[in-house]
Amino acid sequence: MKILVCISNVPDTTAKINFSPDNKNFISSGVTFILNPYDEIALSKALDIATASAGTVTVIHVGDASTEPTIRKALAIGAHDAVRVNADPRDALFVASQIAACVKSDSYDLILCGRESSDHNSSSVPVMLAELLGLPCVLFAKSLTLEGNTAKMDNEIAGGKEVVSCTLPLVVCASEGMAEWKIPNMRGIMSARTKPLRVVDAVEVPVLSLITGYDKPAARSTVKLIPADAAGELFDTLRAEKKII
Repeated sequence: MKILVCISNVPDTTAKINFSPDNKNFISSGVTFILNPYDEIALSKALDIATASAGTVTVIHVGDASTEPTIRKALAIGAHDAVRVNADPRDALFVASQIAACVKSDSYDLILCGRESSDHNSSSVPVMLAELLGLPCVLFAKSLTLEGNTAKMDNEIAGGKEVVSCTLPLVVCASEGMAEWKIPNMRGIMSARTKPLRVVDAVEVPVLSLITGYDKPAARSTVKLIPADAAGELFDTLRAEKKII
């Protein structure tokens, strides 16, 4: 079985995020980048499946050469080889289109992604990728088992879960609980240096969206304490600050 895992390079969740004075560009200097945590779950599950089925796991990423340490970490965790599309991932459609082009030239039985990236949190790439490839897509899957050519998943929905069954190939987005994170050992770290990492050029994709600017959330205001015997003042305060109508 051939499995493809889509990975993204995201700022560490503890990093302090800053933008240029005109708020048009993200300042990456001094920011540590990591493998997206949800993608790590997807990779761990892919490796479990590959081990059980004598399959292979390929990771793919859209980004410039500075992202290769993240790709090498995925290889150290256990992926067999990697593909890097040499381009700036300007938006979700661009990323999905690049991955789709690679899949069309080298088909896979199963495509795994994280449910979302920890920076944009949009869950856009997996569904766009599935649409471009004409494949079904299951978002927020908390489990994944394979029975022959059929995948069964517990899919997270509002207020509960649903059990989904689908034939391969398909795109599955890993959520918490699908697999345990794997920690690369020394052998994996050493072997990652020599595992194949193929760099391909990007395909042309129309520019359909532009980022006009970034903005940070408003700073937290000071806490206002209202005595319990004057609880009615709470509503007056909230209305005055337009927190409620």
